[in-house]
Amino acid sequence: MTKSYDAIIIGGGIIGTATGYYLSKQGLTVLLLEKDYLTAGSTGRCITGIRQQFSTPATIKTAMRSVALFSRMEEELGRDVEWTNSGYIFLAHDEQKVETFKKTVALQKQFGLDVDYLSAEECKKIVPMLNIDGLLGGTWCPSDGQASPFFVVQAYAENMVKNGCEIIRGDEVTGITVKSGRVESVTTASGAVYGAPMIVNAAGPWAREVGRMAGVELEVEPERHEALITEGVAYMNIPMLVDYRKEGGYFVQRTTGQFIGCYTPEHQVKGRDTGSTLEFIAEMARRMCRLIPALEDVAILRQWSGSYSMTPDGSPIVDETSVAGFFCSVGMSGHGFMLGPALGESLAGYMVNKTWPFDMSEFAFGRSFGAKEDLA
Repeated sequence: MTKSYDAIIIGGGIIGTATGYYLSKQGLTVLLLEKDYLTAGSTGRCITGIRQQFSTPATIKTAMRSVALFSRMEEELGRDVEWTNSGYIFLAHDEQKVETFKKTVALQKQFGLDVDYLSAEECKKIVPMLNIDGLLGGTWCPSDGQASPFFVVQAYAENMVKNGCEIIRGDEVTGITVKSGRVESVTTASGAVYGAPMIVNAAGPWAREVGRMAGVELEVEPERHEALITEGVAYMNIPMLVDYRKEGGYFVQRTTGQFIGCYTPEHQVKGRDTGSTLEFIAEMARRMCRLIPALEDVAILRQWSGSYSMTPDGSPIVDETSVAGFFCSVGMSGHGFMLGPALGESLAGYMVNKTWPFDMSEFAFGRSFGAKEDLA
């Protein structure tokens, strides 16, 4: 006999657990299926940053809502998620970036974001250890921050279960049944069949394969990004520094004292390969020390890699698809952790009430893809 739920979610990262939690708050019975362990995909491999400095209206609004949710998460979910508004600085080393940043700051301010364009000297006042050689200026948002992806996902999962939902780990979805243009059930590797009138594809790097199970083609392609973390040292109050030069990168000091960071390689490795390279660890260390020379003697503890699930325009796909009842929240393009809470809340609201909190057509399924946004 098929066990039935109001909704089934495929994927146990930030997107799946957040969507499940907000559906459960509205009284729905939800089953979340994760083929491995919670955070096994992209979420558990991210570098913890949470920013609101984006360049399109829906993404700015979504990110601002996420920060509001992160800031009260401990109170609402009953778990410390290591949230802190340590800020983000985007660094401009050429005139083109200066002009781009000033335009995006003007747009961000229209939505009430606490962001400013600063001179190089003003950036150094915020980060005294910053090397400003060649720096023309930067954007500063003090309410941007960081949190633990593991604690956040665990908090959402625990509260889903408290609200009467179910989470099954270690059983991979192998099929989705569609009848008369509408989803009906999923089948797993163990042979179990679970029914629901609504199914959410939150499968991260596996989003395309899961979509095809329902006959839906999604323009999402995973690519490898490497990261590293250092030993803990005395807290230097270093916010997330985002260096847009060709040999730049981005890194932040965690509240634990450790530095965590990565950079986007010139030639991306497509697919779900999670291997790591000596080239990355040497190059990332050099790039970090170029901005903060005081890091020269800090030891690197480990490196790893994970998948960015990329769309052609760098924005996620969050919508009902061409199959009735089959929803997707995929293609986060490296922004899943920071956007996850608000996207989960928004999609849950849409699934139940058929309304979005604001115009989210930027994220629509089946949209025409334009150029990727400048603030990656």
